[in-house]
Amino acid sequence: MASDPISRHRARIDRIDSQIAKLLNQRADLAVKIGKTKRKNRRRTYAPEREQQILNRLARQNGGAFPEHALRNVYREVLSACRALQSPLRVTYLGPEATFTHGATLKNFGQSTQMTPQLTIGAVFEAVESGEAEYGVVPIENSTEGAVTHTVDRLLESPLHICGEILLEISHCLLGQKKGITPQQIYSHVQATAQCRGWLERHYPTVSLAEATSTARAAQLASQDPKSYAIGSELAAKQYDLKVLHRHIEDHGNNMTRFLVLGTEAPKKTGKDKTSLAFSVKDEPGILYKMLEPFHRAGINLSKIESRPMMRLETNKARTARKQGRWEYVFFLDLAGHVLSPKVKKAIAQLEKRCLFLKVLGSYPQGK
Repeated sequence: MASDPISRHRARIDRIDSQIAKLLNQRADLAVKIGKTKRKNRRRTYAPEREQQILNRLARQNGGAFPEHALRNVYREVLSACRALQSPLRVTYLGPEATFTHGATLKNFGQSTQMTPQLTIGAVFEAVESGEAEYGVVPIENSTEGAVTHTVDRLLESPLHICGEILLEISHCLLGQKKGITPQQIYSHVQATAQCRGWLERHYPTVSLAEATSTARAAQLASQDPKSYAIGSELAAKQYDLKVLHRHIEDHGNNMTRFLVLGTEAPKKTGKDKTSLAFSVKDEPGILYKMLEPFHRAGINLSKIESRPMMRLETNKARTARKQGRWEYVFFLDLAGHVLSPKVKKAIAQLEKRCLFLKVLGSYPQGK
């Protein structure tokens, strides 16, 4: 009936959807024109600072009922599709498919991206360094388990820049072919097992835990054995046609993993950036205070500081340093601001005068 309120509202929705589709095509046409200019001037297709500015602006302007996180998700796909019209973007990540790193890559780059998994973190670095991929995604730290040391070590010697960060909430699920059985074993990656240990001890105290190379591999193994379960993501459940038997089995809420986007070109300033750097010092009383003093004087917020013993590093710089006996630790520091900001640039210059070694790993948009 024409007077039915639902029918009237649906008719308006249909008209709005048609307008949205028309505007999306107008946006795509403009993106194609921008892509031609970029190719002519040999400029990169992916501009993380520009995409972050768009998402932040839309979030600020969003005054209606549409949730901010949903708005960001929708527009990431819009940006991904328009970017693909300019030029296919090749991104590699620590695989296999359906891992949390894969999920982080999808979150940042969207579905309209050529994605290639790699077996190791080192292979991700090598693929970007060789030009096989334009960008790479690797995990750097987890709020429960701490730093991913292989990524930290590779950053020290790689010529790549950190071009962005991705913050992903890690929610583990118990996956299986059917519910209600006592599994012979539960497959999982060692870090996922550690994050769910309390839950497993309460619910499956006598079931053996079988280590897998990734949560995606764990799901694949469970898909081949009806008497086994796996710990993995909902993405892995879809990938390997498994049922989600229990959700949120991690022991601690707010379990976040931070991922880095690696590339050959440094992003421009966005106004809300983060800078990561590494430096080394001689082991002497009060040295760390002296190193951090320039940032204190400049009023620069430090969000992370972490040390790595040089004996554990296997980079060329580390090996040279050990032979010379010049230092014992490398410190990794995250600070608010861009390296091209005058006060950040000045503070880093002051720090460098006091260091044996300093490397800016990247300045990039802060993740959401």
